[in-house]
Amino acid sequence: MTDETADPIRVDQSRAHPARIYDYILGGHDNYEVDHTAARQVLSVWPEARTAARVNRAFMRRATHWLAAEAGIDQFLDIGTGIPTEPNLHQVAQDANPAARVVYTDNDPLVLRYAEALMTSTPQGRTAYLHADVTTPHTILDAAELRGTLDLDRPVALSCNALFHFIPDRDAPYEIMETLLKPLAPGSFLALSHATPDFAPERMGKVQEIYHRQGIPLTIRAKESIRPFFAGLELVTPGLVPPHRWKPERDPDAGGETELLDAEVSQYAAVARKV
Repeated sequence: MTDETADPIRVDQSRAHPARIYDYILGGHDNYEVDHTAARQVLSVWPEARTAARVNRAFMRRATHWLAAEAGIDQFLDIGTGIPTEPNLHQVAQDANPAARVVYTDNDPLVLRYAEALMTSTPQGRTAYLHADVTTPHTILDAAELRGTLDLDRPVALSCNALFHFIPDRDAPYEIMETLLKPLAPGSFLALSHATPDFAPERMGKVQEIYHRQGIPLTIRAKESIRPFFAGLELVTPGLVPPHRWKPERDPDAGGETELLDAEVSQYAAVARKV
């Protein structure tokens, strides 16, 4: 890693961060020893975590392509961006529509540092980056970076993949989602994936404990507790399902995901439309 002292926003290397743990699990290198330790503990109880992470990325790609190519969305707000891993959301969206505009936001300054360096928009489109925390949603919605890139009077796709399971109930996650969706125009969409204990409760309980020991408030939720994130929205077929079952296709990067067991992935995902 480069020395972050040259960066006005310092990166705390003493505490694990979900984005960097996820990067390590995906095989990335933009993480620290504290993240390695946490990730190895997760892999010790959930060996398929690498596969689950790739499946989540594959869902992001399919959902984003569908939104841009089929639903006609050309504006995207990606919250909880994570360390850049190609293809990134803007690449998928702009491959379908070169004029697509994307705002990335994350609460880890390391993520935004790498995003600014590696995520380059097409000439026709635009990509912006915002350092903010989803638990204070107005800092996202009112940010100049967002308002200067997206037109909230037109439909926007809100992407919240593998994000809301890091928001505990005490932080009012459903109210946060309601706040994020409220200013979006009718015809906007929400794409969301979320960890669940439904298919492997004992194992996922251990994963949750590992994150808690790192000071990370992982809250895996059952299906009936994930549905409220889509309150008032129309779910796109096939509804709220494990991510490898959402409009599946043979994706070589996902490692034959259509044949996976739901317990290996232990997530739900869906895309829904604001009416």
